[in-house]
Amino acid sequence: MAGHSKFKNIMHRKGAQDAKRAKMFSKFGKEIQVAAKLGGGDPNMNPRLRIAIQNAKGQSMPRDRIEKAIQSGVGGNAGDDYTEMRYEGYGPGGVAIIVEALTNNKNRTAGDVRTAFSKHEGNLGASGSVGFMFDRIGEIIYPASAADADAMFEAALEAGAENVESNSESHEITCQPDDFAAVCTALIAKFGEPQKSGLTWRPNIMAQINEDQAQTVLKIIDALEDNDDVQNVITNFEVSEEIMQKLTGTK
Repeated sequence: MAGHSKFKNIMHRKGAQDAKRAKMFSKFGKEIQVAAKLGGGDPNMNPRLRIAIQNAKGQSMPRDRIEKAIQSGVGGNAGDDYTEMRYEGYGPGGVAIIVEALTNNKNRTAGDVRTAFSKHEGNLGASGSVGFMFDRIGEIIYPASAADADAMFEAALEAGAENVESNSESHEITCQPDDFAAVCTALIAKFGEPQKSGLTWRPNIMAQINEDQAQTVLKIIDALEDNDDVQNVITNFEVSEEIMQKLTGTK
């Protein structure tokens, strides 16, 4: 029975991972579709589409699914008219949360996001209620194997980036939003496609919270990320490394 239980546990984890990957691919596909609809199906002429494809490839999204999403966007299929939405709110301990979504039903998505907040001691606020706690930046991430830290720093600085943070796993390059396209293009020419790239939000004020509050905030994030319409969730909470290891099961 022990062996059977172990097998069942492995299959359960594999099923959960497969479901998570399928949801991730669905979100990538939606972004690719919207990008193609707004700017055309040629990634060389459509920076947003090029970035969306880069990010999808970075997570091993199949080529046929990428092509299908592009064609769906260019064709403007009925029922696929997505709108970009941004929601802002607070979690326990004054943690600020920004939620970016693509939806074809604003009422449904707003209701789902509100529920995710309210179920876990959070509050959905008005537009702009937490935005001042974040700066808009361009972000490009390469694996550590793409180059050594000095080479990446020099190339990013020459391309117009503001900062490079390197560790044993990755290089994270940040820049001003207006410089993003130029920086990304220069780095791709030198190092190839990044793991991830795009415009995002960086906290300029951090909320220090305890373990119980962090656990609840993570539940809000999980609930939001489980929503098919939600593309990105950004927060400003900070806890000790010991607490984060305990919450995430890492060492």
